Amino acid sequence: MRVLVAGATGALGTELVPRLVEAGHEVFAMIRSEAKRDTVARLGAVPVVADALDRAQVEAAVREAAPEVVVHQLTAIAHIDTRNFERSFAATDRLRIEGTDNLLAAARAAGVRRFVAQSNGAFTYARTGGPVKDEQDPLDPAPVRQMGSMIAAVRHLETAVLGAAWTEGIVLRYGAFYGPGTSMAPGSAQFEMIRKGRFPIVGAGGGVWSFVHIADAAQATVAAVEAGGRGVYNIVDDDPAPVAEWLPELAAMLGAKKPMRVPRFVGRLAAGEAGVVLMTELRGASNAKAKRELGWRPTHPTWRQGAMVSAAGAARRSESR
Repeated sequence: MRVLVAGATGALGTELVPRLVEAGHEVFAMIRSEAKRDTVARLGAVPVVADALDRAQVEAAVREAAPEVVVHQLTAIAHIDTRNFERSFAATDRLRIEGTDNLLAAARAAGVRRFVAQSNGAFTYARTGGPVKDEQDPLDPAPVRQMGSMIAAVRHLETAVLGAAWTEGIVLRYGAFYGPGTSMAPGSAQFEMIRKGRFPIVGAGGGVWSFVHIADAAQATVAAVEAGGRGVYNIVDDDPAPVAEWLPELAAMLGAKKPMRVPRFVGRLAAGEAGVVLMTELRGASNAKAKRELGWRPTHPTWRQGAMVSAAGAARRSESR
């Protein structure tokens, strides 16, 4: 199939494009800058240049690629500062609203039959009920103020994609990424904070996280491109875990001391209200539907035995040199 990937040079895009090429698809990569032509060519894709926020440029790029499938992986998250959560997600929020609308309009004009979009299943589920959510559970209807715009942008993207009756709209709610190019990789700011004892457990540390290795997320996306049906899929590993469980284990992998514990009010001063939510109230996600309907199985079924261990080991080896 002819597949257009928007966001082809991000952490997920660079894992996804070669897999699509290897699977026999003709892949086009929508890039904002001419400077990235060589990058996507090395990945095996044909570059088409367009600013996702410029509708005319997007329409021209989609018309040039003439894809059967569009994959929307547009984000712009350099670093998540929980004290300034809105600022960290502002550019991505715009891509999830304006960028989604532009891609959908262009895809409709080009007769695209399947539209696959990146969503967020790591930070967005309602903070009530059980610790693990499936795709029928609602997004947080009453997020804390700092997280409101991010969840509103996710809701806009999902509503627009699933409501596009002219195409097969597929939404992939990815868990928290780890692995190459992510915020949880050797040398990353997050790993360094944990290694240096600057990442405490807030309160009881009851926030449940669902992780996914970036390569597994890419493989699930290939499955959605090839065989997905309209709807939402959680793309996470098999092992959702509370912060009080995964953070000390990761610290041990990094050779760091056991994380300290601080009360919620101290966590709020240091990490803001959003940081407290992530540490204490987050809900995890189930991957049962993706396994059942996409035929996908994560190569790294748990963060404990997967590449997070290898990544932590690499960080330790680097530190010992």
